[in-house]
Amino acid sequence: MLQLELFVLYAFAFVLPLFEAPKNFLWLVYAILWVANRLRNRSFGGPWSAWDTAILTWIVSGYGVAAFAGIHNSEWLSAFDILRYGSVLWMLKRSGYKPVVLSTLLLYITAGTLTALARGGYELWTIAGREYLGLNSVGHHNHSAIYVAIAFLAALSWLRGAWAQASPSARVLGLVVNTTFVVSLFIMTSRAAVGVAFLGAILLLAAHSVRSGKHLGMTLLAALFAAGIVFATKPEVIKRNEQLLKENIFLSHREGIWRAGLEAWKKFPLFGVGMGNFGRIDRPLVETWRLERGDPPTPERFTFASHGHSLFVNALAERGAVGLAALLAVLVAWGLALGRSVPQANDPPIRWAYWGGAFGALLVAVIVGLVNTTLHHEHALISMLLLGGWLALRDQAPEPR
Repeated sequence: MLQLELFVLYAFAFVLPLFEAPKNFLWLVYAILWVANRLRNRSFGGPWSAWDTAILTWIVSGYGVAAFAGIHNSEWLSAFDILRYGSVLWMLKRSGYKPVVLSTLLLYITAGTLTALARGGYELWTIAGREYLGLNSVGHHNHSAIYVAIAFLAALSWLRGAWAQASPSARVLGLVVNTTFVVSLFIMTSRAAVGVAFLGAILLLAAHSVRSGKHLGMTLLAALFAAGIVFATKPEVIKRNEQLLKENIFLSHREGIWRAGLEAWKKFPLFGVGMGNFGRIDRPLVETWRLERGDPPTPERFTFASHGHSLFVNALAERGAVGLAALLAVLVAWGLALGRSVPQANDPPIRWAYWGGAFGALLVAVIVGLVNTTLHHEHALISMLLLGGWLALRDQAPEPR
């Protein structure tokens, strides 16, 4: 039964960026097998902890918001999203998986991302009218770039941790994988994802240097060299940024979307409009809400979209202060868990891979989340696989390299 559980977990990680229906089916089967195996062994991973409380509160907050949502449409179905990725975090954290299992899981995460990129590249090359590289199950190229940035930072951490003892062929393979991720990010032209991937890479390499007792000179020199190449070659993402600056729309009209989201929060401050209902916010509603408060209508200041184009504005509008508080509590716990358990320089590569992957996922969620709606669906699932894997490893004594 355990082997079947692991097979389903690996399959889930592989298809995550590839296929929608199999992903949902495999998650359900994995959850059933996980519970059944723990019942057989009469062990669910130790006593209750603060992390368990945080995860449970996070999941319950979605349904609490749905019960008191200001707009009724998709709030109950959308709350399932938190249940899905919250349960993945909880099961991985309490799994007791050994490093060999987590190493295999990371291989499938990486292989799935590369396969999805290969499919996206083929479609970009062969389908007329296709403009951007994307991952099939993730969707929009900006959201696909978020997923790839997380996978890249995990792969980079793994390569850096393994570099000293890796064979030449393994080093070459690691460099090819990471280069593929970087090139894909530039092709996707997501400014935020490229910027955070660059920042995350520097911070992760710097963390390893500090733990190794080395100076940061080479890391900073590499960062300057990479930045110089980017600005000298002027890839499409740089040209796009320059064009938006010239047109004075650096934020691509996001500020209007944020204003609309804040209007919804002012109307429903505690529980918001309900998860998945951001797209129901429209001009007539905003004007009605403003008139009710005695504010004049200013329609030119608002833009309307299907989501908030910001993790925090989206959460505030859809989940209100209650839902945002639950989200912030998890983000704070996430950061504290990483800050208190940075691996040693000579720790096995898998510990660096999961710590770096979880750190990169947090960085992407928070910083890219300022200007895009991160930490949902596939973004959240890969993030929880990495964070859950790190929490499982953190409580185990490191095995020899």
